Amino acid sequence: MRVVILLLCVATFHAAAALAQTAPGPVVPSGPLSLEQVLQIAESRSESIAIARTGIRHAEGEEVRARAGLFPQVTASASYDRSLASEYSGLFNNASTGSSSSTTASLPFGQANVWRMSLAASQNLFDFGRIRAQRAQAAVAHTTADLALTGTRAQLLFEVTQAYYNAALSDRLVAIAEATVTQATATLQQAEAGFRAGTQPEFDVLRARVSRDTLNPNVIRQRVNRDIALLRLKQLLDLPADYELHVSEELGAVVLPPAPMFASRVTAIESAVGTGSVMQVSLETTAPVAERVAVKDAALSVQLREAVLDAVKAQRMPSVAVTSNYGRVAYPSNIILPTFNRTNWTVGVNVQMPILTGGRQRGGEMVAQADLDQTRVRLRQVEELAALDTRTAWAELIAARAAWEATAGTVEQAGRAFELAGIRYQAGVSTQLELSDARLLLQLAEANRAQAARDLQIARARVALLPDLPLGQPVSRP
Repeated sequence: MRVVILLLCVATFHAAAALAQTAPGPVVPSGPLSLEQVLQIAESRSESIAIARTGIRHAEGEEVRARAGLFPQVTASASYDRSLASEYSGLFNNASTGSSSSTTASLPFGQANVWRMSLAASQNLFDFGRIRAQRAQAAVAHTTADLALTGTRAQLLFEVTQAYYNAALSDRLVAIAEATVTQATATLQQAEAGFRAGTQPEFDVLRARVSRDTLNPNVIRQRVNRDIALLRLKQLLDLPADYELHVSEELGAVVLPPAPMFASRVTAIESAVGTGSVMQVSLETTAPVAERVAVKDAALSVQLREAVLDAVKAQRMPSVAVTSNYGRVAYPSNIILPTFNRTNWTVGVNVQMPILTGGRQRGGEMVAQADLDQTRVRLRQVEELAALDTRTAWAELIAARAAWEATAGTVEQAGRAFELAGIRYQAGVSTQLELSDARLLLQLAEANRAQAARDLQIARARVALLPDLPLGQPVSRP
């Protein structure tokens, strides 16, 4: 029966472990995913955010441990000793009979069995700032952990946003390349029909076929780039490599509003972009700069070093604590049921104060002061770098917006030129070379338009997440 129960327990354990390993994560919606959906999936599945959350719990535990010094500390203990040999053996034996007196059976000398139970209590009365400094350090560590989570989340959102728009750009470039091949194929069919009808020479057919075939490698390359971009996005979303992932963003739209979750933060910055046929763009260098997480973290480092210096200085002062020890002792002949008939109880005051430390105290204060001065200088440096990084991101947003608006007219004109070239070619008043050049210019204009749209959306995301991003966050290239 016991064997059966044991086997059932083992089977249940393995089944629970297998279920835990195969338990699915958050459900991924079917169909093309929007940026908001992708960001929600990435945040819920991110290991880096989970690690940052454990850092917060660790900091909370340090706060509890630092606060414990304010309260009484009570420790209970119990022990049993069995003496195999003692220097007190036979000390109280009766010289004439060789037996010990019954009155010595409870004396604490040479007893075979000794039971002890005790309570030790202590309470700090004065420590002249030691505990306060420790609590300050723990509080700073907790705030730093919160900022680390904020920064980790912002960095994840930015990386996922870049991967998302890289995938959208790859989709758009594949569509442009395939459309160009379709146009070249139509031109080839028209040339073959003209050759069969005797209205076009074989040279035009060969040129059209070569023009079409030279476009095929570009289609293959763009499809491979799309697969790579989707693999990167799947990796950030913790999805299997064979998962059918599609994005809903289209970078060829006439209007390109910012993503809803970033719109409120970038509207004010984008208002600096002028309108009209000639862009008059300037960066307002006097605009207030939002406080960055890096600056807050550097300021917390200053607070931490101040607390460390206070703790080191407090070691010069005496510490006073009240202590008490209460114990019960038994020397039974029956070790199973001891009778505790003796008591020890003490109350005292413990005062500690360093007198001579050989320079250790002074050296510790010098090190703590130097660390504090260093973090203060570093704070000023980080503030300057944060202001530069913020204004650089603003400038990149303005430039990306201007580049995207400039491509609108180029695509329209290239499309019109290709349409006229097709008409002229069908009418026989232009060459196939002119049509191929017009097709190539249209493809290049559409690709530049898609690239500019991708750059603008990523620049918007960076500005929106800028307060929480690390300094100098790089922008990946597709």
